[in-house]
Amino acid sequence: MFQGSLVALVTPMGEDGAIDEDRWRSLLAWHRSAGTSGVVVAGTTGESASLSESEFVRLLTLAVEEAGGVVKVIAGTGFPSTAQTLSRTALAARLGADAALVVTPAYNRPSQRGLLAHYLAVADAAELPLILYNVPARTAVDLLPETSLALARHPRIVAIKEAVGDPERVLRLVAGGLDVLSGDDFSCCESMLAGAKGVVSVAANVVPEVFVRMAALALEGRAQEARAINARMQELFTFLTVEANPVPVKWMLYRMGRIADGLRLPLVNLDPRFRQQADALVGSLASILPADQIAPTTASF
Repeated sequence: MFQGSLVALVTPMGEDGAIDEDRWRSLLAWHRSAGTSGVVVAGTTGESASLSESEFVRLLTLAVEEAGGVVKVIAGTGFPSTAQTLSRTALAARLGADAALVVTPAYNRPSQRGLLAHYLAVADAAELPLILYNVPARTAVDLLPETSLALARHPRIVAIKEAVGDPERVLRLVAGGLDVLSGDDFSCCESMLAGAKGVVSVAANVVPEVFVRMAALALEGRAQEARAINARMQELFTFLTVEANPVPVKWMLYRMGRIADGLRLPLVNLDPRFRQQADALVGSLASILPADQIAPTTASF
């Protein structure tokens, strides 16, 4: 149901933090033309923790309109509270999302039994497919493979976004019959070569065409070609971790002229000591992406 290159979309904002709907539409159109197979709306990269419900509704509504049935629209609906997750997932279904991406409950640090109960409660009530999302670096809880595979028996749980960059874990999940989407840019190529169906990427915000191509090659088993593209993106992957996501990727998109430089507190713009590196990377994108596919850099410090 979900495969190839999917992007965890940033939420474009003005300097005052207000959502920039024109830029949002533009980003969606760009990914549609690039061949991106799915977009995640209001995920971690989209600053979900800082969005109001009304903003979630507007972002998702516009995404469904712009996708036009061509790009899958996946709504981030996970909260630390099961009750809130149930409510947001039901809302996503009413708004026409193709699936809900449900992150493990942050801060509460539930046991594996608690995670099982949480996800089953959401799946039992849901009216759309669910994608589990395991990102222990953010949530301080690890959804272990045995728990994921137990959950996969539920008919509404169709995949997992696995951000633990361990191909062995991917192999175990795949062998157990669960569709895997890599949630780790560094290891996504190897994960797809090991059987993952695709990737939900942060870096694809910047180079969507490249991720579409790499994912296609990996899924076709053309390992040498896929790895060659992956190798050219390692510097980009590393840069996108110099500060908390989505700070670096939003700054790069700003310097590319794709969005303004808005973030919401407690996030602040990229530390000045990294900005020269960001500009150098923007300038080097032509080495992995045709120059005519990069918007001109119009911003200034």
